Amino acid sequence: MGAAALATLMLAPPDAQAATSAGAPVHRLSASPNPSATPSARPSARPPARPSASPSPSSSPSPSASPSSELAPPDVRIHTYAYGSHARQTMDVWWHTTGPRRPAVFVIHGGWWSGGDKKYMKSISRSYSELGYTVVNLDYRLSGDAAWPAQRTDVLTAVSAVRRHAASFNTDPGRYVLVGFSAGGHLAAAVGAYGDGRPGLRGVVGISPPVSPLSAFADGSAFGTKEQQKLRKAAIKLAGGCTPAKCPRIWSSMEVPFHASPGDPPMLAFHSSEEFVPPYQSEMLKDSLASVGVRMIVKTMAGTQHSSPLYREPGVAETVQSWIVARLGRVAG
Repeated sequence: MGAAALATLMLAPPDAQAATSAGAPVHRLSASPNPSATPSARPSARPPARPSASPSPSSSPSPSASPSSELAPPDVRIHTYAYGSHARQTMDVWWHTTGPRRPAVFVIHGGWWSGGDKKYMKSISRSYSELGYTVVNLDYRLSGDAAWPAQRTDVLTAVSAVRRHAASFNTDPGRYVLVGFSAGGHLAAAVGAYGDGRPGLRGVVGISPPVSPLSAFADGSAFGTKEQQKLRKAAIKLAGGCTPAKCPRIWSSMEVPFHASPGDPPMLAFHSSEEFVPPYQSEMLKDSLASVGVRMIVKTMAGTQHSSPLYREPGVAETVQSWIVARLGRVAG
């Protein structure tokens, strides 16, 4: 990847070797957010600061690292930024150069917490860009790179980055939603819970979100399906290779229903009735949120489709988009 191919925005002291090997210029900030790795962490409350080098509309992202500009509306710029020193800590930002400041939609891919890539979320990113929103399609450290809660911390850091530099992206830092697929849905819900609300977060959407790793562990016993057994192993890997009996505090930290609190944003979840991440996981979260006065909607579709294939089922994407519009409002101009 050439030096001009990857516009880079570092939010933490960068690893010089990693930055050099990426062949990308590194723009350092005079001050950066430093979210804690613990689930109780909150993004920086400082007002957005101007970056030392703002995104350059003239630079072109690499087609291999970010969506092609041919897929974007004519007034949209797409660039890839690093929000940390690890190779996985990158995000594609789609922003409109004209019109009012736009609310943002953060897209979080799935992949058993151990795989997946933002490149598979390009068409979904485009759909929300066409609705007029800023879109942030992000990667995060996988379970093979770092154990929980590194993945949640990465999402927090990426959100904080965009909010801090909202003016550069023609974005409203006070209005954004998270949309997560499968494991990404777990991360989105984990960002939405664990506190009394987060600045600007108006809603969380999960498509087949395994919000209860403890349930996934139980369902993946020898009596579970192959996919449930795989999810059990994936949850153990996310916990650093530790089982619930040996590391109860880690598993409690991963269990989103345990962390519902007043002020959490409203949530929406979709499941298939017969998929390996059963709807009852989200129903558990719905009950926990209801107990603290937060509304969650859980919708179940017939069949076995999971994650992105479920999102492509008739009516699902449209329902999600309508729900997001109700949270963020329509973009004028």
